[in-house]
Amino acid sequence: MFNFVRTMQKTYKCLIADDSLIDRDVMEMYVGKIDSLQIEAVCVNGLEAAEVIKQKKIDIVFSDIDMPDLSGLELKQSLQQAPVFIFISSFAEYAVDSYRLDVIDFIVKPVTLARLLKATNKAIEYIELKKKATSNTETTETLPANTTNHFFIKEDNGYTRIDNASLLYIESMGNFSKLHTQQKNHITLLSLKNMEEQLSVSQFKRVHKQFIINLQHIQSINGVGNEVILTNNQILPIGASYKAALLETINASILLR
Repeated sequence: MFNFVRTMQKTYKCLIADDSLIDRDVMEMYVGKIDSLQIEAVCVNGLEAAEVIKQKKIDIVFSDIDMPDLSGLELKQSLQQAPVFIFISSFAEYAVDSYRLDVIDFIVKPVTLARLLKATNKAIEYIELKKKATSNTETTETLPANTTNHFFIKEDNGYTRIDNASLLYIESMGNFSKLHTQQKNHITLLSLKNMEEQLSVSQFKRVHKQFIINLQHIQSINGVGNEVILTNNQILPIGASYKAALLETINASILLR
């Protein structure tokens, strides 16, 4: 059994949408165990969810994708001011389309409480970052570095230097990015695409819609090329559309026999 300690008093209103009764019940049970979440509605399809979102303030939507009449993808696309979306589906192939819509996370069924909690924490972190960005009127551009071994990000009320050698990988947080270094994590108000455009292409490579990795921190790639293991033992997925380019880079570094 999981025992979670309440770490914050604030609660976030959420909506569950799934046409499967069993999956709705599982989600409702798991969400009810997370103190930071408050269930506002449980919907049987996308149309019902759309109506609730119009009438109530919803912070996070947990939505199945393959639903009749209005799919989860169509639901997200139909909303001008959409809450944070976490898609949940039995079909992993929907992940690519999901991330194109800037969803914060994608969970493959069957859902586990641990995986749901991880996605929830990421969604909450994004919500708080968005609030911070809205209240911050200063520029969020990176400062140009004079050397190729480091760069700066705007963080809090100043600028933080990030050494390339210490940066393990960068994770998308919607419109923001989380930088995972050997020392600590940093949040920057820059999208993953923006980060990709500014980083050295010889050292950093996009391997997934959600991740950029430091090539110098690759420890291994599994036999089928679907996952990369970094030097801190972090395992990250490799997206199908990025796989060939990554393997080509790796093959170029293999010593000839």
